[in-house]
Amino acid sequence: MLMSAVDRARLAGRLRLAVTRMNRRLRQQGESGLSASAFSALATIARRGSLSLGELAALEGVKPPSITATVAALEAQALVTRGADSADRRVSRVAVTPRGRLRLMRSRSRKTAYLAARLEGLEERELQVLDQAAGILERLLEDER
Repeated sequence: MLMSAVDRARLAGRLRLAVTRMNRRLRQQGESGLSASAFSALATIARRGSLSLGELAALEGVKPPSITATVAALEAQALVTRGADSADRRVSRVAVTPRGRLRLMRSRSRKTAYLAARLEGLEERELQVLDQAAGILERLLEDER
């Protein structure tokens, strides 16, 4: 059975709402003590390694003054360090600290545990459907790069 454009749009709306709500619920479970933007920046630095403030701002899709404030807040909690670039001393680079990695790990662990507990209440058939859906969602996100 082919899905019409109207049905695809309806599905897109349902998926958007479900993903948004799930993201909100998981953020609440993470209890990282950071704003969503600070947590995102910390995760990006941990994933990408040492970044200039300009690179981080571009990756996070924010203006340089915003990322400067975010990095200052992360630095104040000793979650990142800031230092001069070895090639251009005028450029600041940020790197995640062991404390920052631990904060990320703990938050992610709490989120995963919450979701795993929610999955316990599902039937095997539902779990298989979610496993397939996860693969499809991952593929949708990969295609965007």
